[in-house]
Amino acid sequence: MSSVDAPGVEDLLRELAPQVLGVLVRRYGRFDSSEDAVQEALLAAATQWPEQGVPESPRAWLVTVASRRLVDGWRSEDARRRREERGTVRDVPHSGPVAERDDTLTLLFLCCHPSLSVPSQLALTLRAVGGLTTAEIANAFLVPEPTMAQRISRAKQTIRNAGARFDLPPEAEREDRLRVVLHVLYLLFNEGYTTSAGPALHRADLTSEAIRLARLLRRLVPENGEIAGLLALMLLTDARRAARTTPDGALVPLAEQDRALWDRTQIEEGVGIIGDTLGRAAIGAYQLQAAIAAIHDEAPSDDETDWPQILALYDVLEQVSPGPVVTLNRAVAVAMVDGPRAGLAVLGTLDDDDRMAHTHRLEAVRGHLLELAGELGAARESYRRAAMMTASVPEQRYLAMRAARLR
Repeated sequence: MSSVDAPGVEDLLRELAPQVLGVLVRRYGRFDSSEDAVQEALLAAATQWPEQGVPESPRAWLVTVASRRLVDGWRSEDARRRREERGTVRDVPHSGPVAERDDTLTLLFLCCHPSLSVPSQLALTLRAVGGLTTAEIANAFLVPEPTMAQRISRAKQTIRNAGARFDLPPEAEREDRLRVVLHVLYLLFNEGYTTSAGPALHRADLTSEAIRLARLLRRLVPENGEIAGLLALMLLTDARRAARTTPDGALVPLAEQDRALWDRTQIEEGVGIIGDTLGRAAIGAYQLQAAIAAIHDEAPSDDETDWPQILALYDVLEQVSPGPVVTLNRAVAVAMVDGPRAGLAVLGTLDDDDRMAHTHRLEAVRGHLLELAGELGAARESYRRAAMMTASVPEQRYLAMRAARLR
């Protein structure tokens, strides 16, 4: 046994969680019950290891405990009847050695199965790969724990009904499935960096978990340029977190942030990753977004930001991955290079886009550009509309403050 403090145990368990689950699913073929058993084993370890010490082989310890919990469940009367009907469950756990094979990538693909909705993919990834408890996930997404438990349970049932196998997708499907995995991690990071609802602007636990999983994915698929791009984007964006709010929680826009508070270690790592990746792999949306973030982070001040270069990158991004959010951000770059009215003209192309109907960001950006153009009354109304459309309390306060300032 070795002594490790509670935070160290938590980090170790999150690293081991997908590996242990991979062992059980590969042995017994039942993702739903295996995942429940692993969660029970993680809870036991979190309780015992800080006091008793970490076992010599923590992975094998977790596999053994989870296997016992799995078989205990199967031996209950209800589980026995289901087992007899299906004739597929073994009575005793596998007694052989624990292989060193890491099935985490396979597990990520399974959690992001196309039969699942995006919220279910997020929840299942956090639970099965991230090792978070149902309560932690429910808290992260501001829903009651029973609601999240039902969501996770339905997700596991959906995977089971879809007949998904615990294997890497066929080569022909792998790139498409990997894009789904990257999208889930991107959404997870964004939810942590700017929470969609509630009193806090950001959730550091979610951004940290997204970065951890992106690092893990890059280690598993080191040759993929978009994985590297996503990790770099997360690091370069998260590096500004300490400067995004005042001590009382008020939002601080990028142009007004104290850059001395930015995390230079993260910036250097992110710039290094994207610098090594660009030109060596097929260009993709995450790499381009990371390159844009790097230009912002390397500028000594807002006035010294290389907006023409940012606009050029957005022009490429709009070709590689067109969409309303890209156009929205490109409108700001156009305004900074060619003037606010040129930016407003680009923004106007989104007015009839239904995909922007339920977000406050279009009106928030419109208010900003109208303010730069000197149309203060119209800017005030746009800020007010944006404030009414967001469920984020810090953003509501910030937008209301911008509107009040233009009286």
